[in-house]
Amino acid sequence: MRLLLVEDDKTIAAGLEYSLSEEGYIVTLCHTVQAARASLLQDRFDLILLDLTLPDGSGYEICKLAKSRNDAPVIFLTACDDEVNVVMGLDMGADDYITKPFRIRELLSRIKAVLRRNSISSVSGKSILQLGQLRINTLEAKVYKSEAEITLTALEYRLLLIFANHAGQVLTRGQLLEGIWDIAGDFVNDNTLTVYIKRLREKLEDDPGSPTMITTVRGIGYKVGD
Repeated sequence: MRLLLVEDDKTIAAGLEYSLSEEGYIVTLCHTVQAARASLLQDRFDLILLDLTLPDGSGYEICKLAKSRNDAPVIFLTACDDEVNVVMGLDMGADDYITKPFRIRELLSRIKAVLRRNSISSVSGKSILQLGQLRINTLEAKVYKSEAEITLTALEYRLLLIFANHAGQVLTRGQLLEGIWDIAGDFVNDNTLTVYIKRLREKLEDDPGSPTMITTVRGIGYKVGD
C-alpha cells in the first residue's frame, strides 16, 4: 500500500514516516508542494496524507491535483480546525481531516477507515444503481439525472451512495454520520450533515424546497425511495 506523506515539519514527518513504515505502508515523503506535485505526476498512490500549510503553497493545491489524476483518498493533517477550513477541504474532495496534535493510533484508524470506505463502491455490489431519474455508476463514481451528469463533491457522492444502498429505509442522522466518517470523525457535527443534505437536494431535486427524493422523516432522519 503506497502512501504519499506531505509535511513540512521535518520532525513530525520523520516520526510519521517511521510509524507508517512499521505498519507496512510504503511511504513517499515530501516537504513542499513542488516535491509533492512531482511525485503525483510520476507515481500512483493509494492514499495521501497532506499538511494544509506548506512553505511554497497550500495543501489544497495538491488535493486538487490528486483528485484530478486518480481520485486517491486524501486526509488533511493540519492545525486548523475551524469550520471554514473543514468545509473547504471537504468541497475539494478530502476524505477526512485530522487536527494536530494527534495520536498515531488515531491516524492509523482514520487511514484504515478511509481505505475501507474507498475500497467498497457499493454495499449491494451493483455497478449501476437507479433511483428514479438518477443513475449512479459506482465504477466511475459518476451520477446522472436524465442522462445529464451531476457534479458532486466526494462527501455528497458518499452520502448519496449510502442513501442508494438503503433505498426505502429510514436512516437516522447518527447512522448517516457514522457511514460517512466512521466513529473517529469527531469534527463532524449535526450542522455539517444538514448543510450537505441541503446541497444534495439542490443538485438532485426538481424542487429543492419540496423534496421528493430525499425526504425528511420527522424526529427520526431521512429516507430515499419507496
